[in-house]
Amino acid sequence: MRKRFLAAALAGVAASAALAAPAHAEDTTVTLTVDATGGLSITVPASANIGHGVEGSSVSGLLGPVTVLDQRSSITPNWTASVISTDFSTGGGTSGETIPNINVSYWSGPATATAGTGTFTPGQPTPGDQQIINVPRTAFSKTGGTGNNFATWNPTLVVNIPPATVRGTYTGTVTHSVL
Repeated sequence: MRKRFLAAALAGVAASAALAAPAHAEDTTVTLTVDATGGLSITVPASANIGHGVEGSSVSGLLGPVTVLDQRSSITPNWTASVISTDFSTGGGTSGETIPNINVSYWSGPATATAGTGTFTPGQPTPGDQQIINVPRTAFSKTGGTGNNFATWNPTLVVNIPPATVRGTYTGTVTHSVL
């Protein structure tokens, strides 16, 4: 019995010696860099035709998908997309050939796709929330979360054609930007 006890004690001492801290140790500090995959960008359709109407009526239609892509790999990847419109005109752009941008409204609707963490918020979630875009308006925004993300929505443009507007094909520019 003594031999077993002595053998067990010696085994315990040997195990303790093996697990003891080394006589001398050195640490290596290791670093690495995580780069951003890209920046912050917005893509929009090159053109859209929202239909036909007569003076005194409204014409509305979808602009097509608008996408904000945030590849900044940020700890605070917040962004706000804005929208504004020019006047719409035809021919020589006289008063009868111009639909002022005060007659142009926009509603973003909900996101059609998102990825990433945080809160994605439409500027105008429903038709009742549409806003005149003669000045910059928030189209969509994202707050919170971390890292890369994206959001896509398909906004609706509404153009109220004033009385005394002449017939023709009217062209205007709707500009989306993101910060």
